[in-house]
Amino acid sequence: MSFLSALFGKKAQEATGTITVLNKKEYATQIVTNNIEPFDVRTPSEYNSGHIKKAINVDIFNAGNFNSYFEKLDREKPVYVYCRSGARSQKAAHKLLKMGFAQVYDLKGGYNSWN
Repeated sequence: MSFLSALFGKKAQEATGTITVLNKKEYATQIVTNNIEPFDVRTPSEYNSGHIKKAINVDIFNAGNFNSYFEKLDREKPVYVYCRSGARSQKAAHKLLKMGFAQVYDLKGGYNSWN
């Protein structure tokens, strides 16, 4: 019984979180207004070739580092993610919901739309 409770409890927890995709203007307004440090989930070499000011690089492809970094954060605070075009950040957003984060914001079109 506890196994089923744990299983359904986790699914309910996932269902309570949301992913909101924001366009460049909305994303920029929120990170500036709320003094947010967004998470760049691209590789370090992509990050080093250009990134959003104050962004923190947490590579989605480095699963161990990604998980350990986000496990330390408050799951009630919103998280802002982006990648190159939006595909990896969507994967990251879903992963963050599974980890229990309540609100994840994703940049529509990724860093390509930022420039």
